[in-house]
Amino acid sequence: MSTTDGRGYLTARADVELSEVSTGLDAESAAWLEGLRGEPAQRNESVRRLHALLLRATRWQLHRMQAQLARMDLAERDTLAEQAADDATVAVLSKLDDYAGHSRFTTWVFKFAILHMSVAVRRSAWRHREVPTEPASWPYQADSSSGPEEEAEGVALARALRTGIDTALTPHQRDILIALAINDVPVDVLAERLGTTRGALYKTLHDARARLRVALHEQGIELPATRKGTR
Repeated sequence: MSTTDGRGYLTARADVELSEVSTGLDAESAAWLEGLRGEPAQRNESVRRLHALLLRATRWQLHRMQAQLARMDLAERDTLAEQAADDATVAVLSKLDDYAGHSRFTTWVFKFAILHMSVAVRRSAWRHREVPTEPASWPYQADSSSGPEEEAEGVALARALRTGIDTALTPHQRDILIALAINDVPVDVLAERLGTTRGALYKTLHDARARLRVALHEQGIELPATRKGTR
């Protein structure tokens, strides 16, 4: 390399380092943002590359969750991954201004792909299933292998819990608590079925748990926070 070439390389390297210092981003992340915010031709190419990147991520997440889609053939799975990548791409483009550079841009966008793929798999797995409004099994069942005192306490707690759910909660709170905390219905599936949002369901679940705790407290029963149905 000639002296001139060497100076040119050092100048270019200095420009890159200065750019990283001024923006707080690594060079690759800065390039992604520049491309996605660039002129139409540059932006279109960057969006194409972004979608390809997200598609690889959704397929990876789909492979991890494939046990939930045992009845779905390969063509359907590929379509599901494509749709999730489409949704993730739209989400990333709408939130570019939220990217703060705390991680690499590619790491940041992978989270969108994983989220959208996970939601798509859960919804697909529940597509032909009814959301149960009664518990598949009640928590706090008495353990017959325990001693007489522990078994009696378990029976009392189970009875109080069932009574509290039936009497202290509104019908809506009861349905939400049973679906999410006892029957393990995915919150995004339940939100879609009820035409509401995840946030609204979490608020209802929080209120239901609070009312249930008060009802049990009035009976002298403290519900452990780590047990199913109270988290």
